[in-house]
Amino acid sequence: MPRRFLIFGVLLAASLLAFPSHKKPKGPSPPSAVTAVTGIVVPDVQGVPFSATAVVQLERYLFEGPARFSRTINLIGRDSKGRTHNEMRRIMPQSFHGSPALQAVVLFDPATRVRTIFDPVAKLARQQLVPKESQTPAPPDPWLHVEDLGTDTISGLKAKGTRRTYTIPASASGVGQPVEIEDEEWYSEDLHIVLFRRHADPRYGEQTIGLSGIKREEPPASMFEVPKGYKIQELTPPAASAPAPAPPPPSAPTTP
Repeated sequence: MPRRFLIFGVLLAASLLAFPSHKKPKGPSPPSAVTAVTGIVVPDVQGVPFSATAVVQLERYLFEGPARFSRTINLIGRDSKGRTHNEMRRIMPQSFHGSPALQAVVLFDPATRVRTIFDPVAKLARQQLVPKESQTPAPPDPWLHVEDLGTDTISGLKAKGTRRTYTIPASASGVGQPVEIEDEEWYSEDLHIVLFRRHADPRYGEQTIGLSGIKREEPPASMFEVPKGYKIQELTPPAASAPAPAPPPPSAPTTP
């Protein structure tokens, strides 16, 4: 029977990961840190509209005293055209009640490849053309172990789980002993999005992001448009004009 995740009540309990004792493979030196969870990426998939609230919860380990807890919520969405909406709100203490202050909104239109980031305080919307990236496979990483967690049901959707464990040796960890960092995510093939993500680093703390209040319907069009009263700032540099063709060489004089 699949277990259910209770990801929108209390924070996940802190867990210090056991340090590995086996010998590490030789090869390129690993990074001293692994990127923390910053948000849920909304892929620009057409024909799968939805909206949801991304609940971000952080537990920060302190050298002295109890751990510090904070959280925020961000509205995300995608329409049938594949246009996406992603908010960034201020991180607040766990004791805070209400909606955290909105800091920025990121919009993306796959038809035009234009990404818009607008600031609700400055009333400024910055737009930039995003070129398509080539899909090149990542080289093998001897310091990374990938584990298939099978499937589970999250928020009523079937999800596939993956755990990535990064091993940082004592020489690069900064704490004098090896460290294991875990990244866990649960992906919905049906909705084409990660439903839950967890990042745990025993040196710093634990972060989780999960989707709540998922609505599988067309969001309002205004969610993917810059509000009225904003100044538009174009950041894409203008394309260089083609140089003028060189004049033809003079013809040789004819002999009478």
